[in-house]
Amino acid sequence: MAKSKPLRIDAQPAFVLHQYPYRETSRLLEVFSRDHGRLALVARGAQRPGSQLRAVLLGFQPVMLSWFGTGEVKTLHSAEWQGGIPQPTGLPLLCGFYLNELLLRLLPRDEPNPALFAAYFEAVRDLAIFSSEKDSVEPILRNFERQLLQTTGYGPDWRVTSSGEPVIAGLEYVFLPGQGIVPARADLPRYDGSALLAFACGDMQSEKVLGQSKMLMRQAFSAILGDEPLHTRQLLLDLQKL
Repeated sequence: MAKSKPLRIDAQPAFVLHQYPYRETSRLLEVFSRDHGRLALVARGAQRPGSQLRAVLLGFQPVMLSWFGTGEVKTLHSAEWQGGIPQPTGLPLLCGFYLNELLLRLLPRDEPNPALFAAYFEAVRDLAIFSSEKDSVEPILRNFERQLLQTTGYGPDWRVTSSGEPVIAGLEYVFLPGQGIVPARADLPRYDGSALLAFACGDMQSEKVLGQSKMLMRQAFSAILGDEPLHTRQLLLDLQKL
C-alpha cells in the first residue's frame, strides 16, 4: 500500500507565540494560526547564520506560514513576513507576552478559533501603537481576556445570571467560577450590574468598569489556571509597584 503524502497547509495567516532552539540548527515554534489554531512547527535550519527565517519568525508580527506533516509537530515549509504592525516595546511588549502566555496555557492544539485570532491581531496592533501619554493598556487587555473566555467556553454570558435572569444596572452581583453570575453575597467581590453589562459589550470607557473588570478577570483566570500563576502577570504587578 502506498504511503499517504503528508498533509500540507499553504499560506496560513499566523503569529509566533514562542520559540526555542531545537537540536543543532533548528527552532521549535509555538504558533497561533487563523484556521488551524495553536500548533507546533519545527523550523529546520532557522538557527544557521544567515538563515532568512530568523528575520521573519518574530513575535507579534503577522506572518504567512506553510507547513506539512501529520504528527503532533509539523514541519515549516516557508514563512513570509506580512508587515503592517510596529514591533511593541516596553510595557506593551510585556503585555504582549502576557497575551501569549494566556494562549499557550489555555488554547488546546489543533482547534481553529478564527474569532480569537482576529481578537489577538487587534490586541497586538493596539499594543504596537500604544502611547503612554494618552492611552492605557487596560482596555486592550480586558477586551482580549473577555474574548478569550468567550471563544474558548470558559466564560459565561455576563448579561444574565446563572438562573437566566437579566443582569440589571444598579443591582450588585458576584461571579462563581463554573456557575456564572449570581446575586450579591457578602463573602465574594461584588460587581455592579452596569459594569457587567458594559464589560459584556466591550465598553471599557469608565474607570469603574475598568476596575471591576480587572478584578473579574483576575477571579476568572485564577479559577481556570489553579495554583500555577502566570509569570508575565507577576512581572506586570512588579512593574506597577515600581
